[in-house]
Amino acid sequence: MAKKRLENELPEATQKWGWKYHHMGIPTTVKMPGEKYLPQFKFHHSGFPESPFGVEWMRFENDSPIHPLIQKTPHLAFEVDDLDFELANRNFKIITKPNPPMKGVRVAMIEHNGAPIELIEFKK
Repeated sequence: MAKKRLENELPEATQKWGWKYHHMGIPTTVKMPGEKYLPQFKFHHSGFPESPFGVEWMRFENDSPIHPLIQKTPHLAFEVDDLDFELANRNFKIITKPNPPMKGVRVAMIEHNGAPIELIEFKK
């Protein structure tokens, strides 16, 4: 049986694996100020550049190809050094395969206990 984490201990993803918190994505149906559109995914995103906490709002078109869980459930996003390594060496349920939403960035989405988690790799 795995050791349970105490309240004052960091999650394994940050403490042992070295992942860094990046943002929290929150689905919305409300048009937000400063939205940017990603046509390949048919969704608008906003808020991240201004948020001191990394909150990002996401508004999806009706025919967005994004996984339904991501469209309805807030997600946490973590920066990882090697996306391929993380996906190959951990037993994750991948719901969105690695893809480049913009230049210099690769992302993948996994599901953990019904929650979507985004992994982000930045080209250094």
